[in-house]
Amino acid sequence: MSLLPLPAIMLEPLVRSALLEDLGRAGDVTSEATVAKYHHATTVLAARQPGVVAGLDLVSLAFRLIDQNIKIDVNRADGSKVAQGEIIASVTGPTRAILTAERTALNFLCHLSGIATATASIVAAVCEHRAKITCTRKTTPGLRAIEKYAVRAGGGTNHRFGLDDAVLIKDNHIAAAGGIRSAIKRARQSVGHLVKIEVEVDTLVQLEEALSLVPDAVLLDNMSLDELRQAVAMVASRAITEASGRITPATAPAIAATGIDLISVGWLTHSAPILDIGLDYYAP
Repeated sequence: MSLLPLPAIMLEPLVRSALLEDLGRAGDVTSEATVAKYHHATTVLAARQPGVVAGLDLVSLAFRLIDQNIKIDVNRADGSKVAQGEIIASVTGPTRAILTAERTALNFLCHLSGIATATASIVAAVCEHRAKITCTRKTTPGLRAIEKYAVRAGGGTNHRFGLDDAVLIKDNHIAAAGGIRSAIKRARQSVGHLVKIEVEVDTLVQLEEALSLVPDAVLLDNMSLDELRQAVAMVASRAITEASGRITPATAPAIAATGIDLISVGWLTHSAPILDIGLDYYAP
C-alpha cells in the first residue's frame, strides 16, 4: 500500500510551530533543571491500546528539530496494525532533548493514529462491498494534509483537499443559484473541461433533475437505505454515487450494500478519538 508520505518541506513548518508553542519563552525548564546535560537514554513509543499507526514522519521531525543526535528506529511503519503493548519505535539520544520533544511528538502520533484507527474500523465494516470510505474537508485548520494522510494510512481515500479541487454544488449553492439546473449550468460554463462537477441532492426528485445535466458525481445526503438503492438504480453507473450523513461503522455495511461507490465520513478527521501511545523510558 502506498501512503504517499508528505515531503519534509510541508511537515517541518507544522512541527516547528508546535515545538515553539510548547517551548514558550524559556524552553523546557523542567528537563534542564532535573536531567544532567550529557545524560543519554533509550525510550520506546509503545501502543497502550490496539490500533493503526500514522504520523511517524512528524515524530521523527519533532525529535530531530530539537536535537539532530536523536536516533529513531521504527518497528511498525505507518499503516501498520499494532497490538496493545507493542513497540512502534525506539528513540535514543540526549535525554533532555527527548523529553523536550516528547509531548509534541506524541500529540501528532496519537492524533493521526486515532484517525487511521477509526478509518480502518469503518473500512473493515464495508470490506465485503465495493464502496470506498472517503474523508471530507471537516478537518482541523492547518492540519488538513496530515489528517487526510492519516485517513489513507487507515485504508481510506481522500475527498477534496480544498475548494479548488473540484466543483461540489451543495444546498446553499443551489439556493443561491436558483435551483439545481441553474447551478450545474453555471458551473459547467465557468470551469475548465478537466474540473469535475458533483452535486448534492436530498431527494430522488432532485437526483432526477441533476442527472439530466450529466454531473460527474452525485452526493446523496441523508437518504434512507431504500432511497439509496433507488438512487443507485437511477444513476445506473452514469455518475459516481456518494452517500453521506452521520455514517458509523455500525450503519456503513447496510449503506455499502446498496451499491454506492463512496461513503464520506466527516467525523474521521474532526472527531476521531486519539490512539493512546506512550513514551516509556529505559535507563541506559
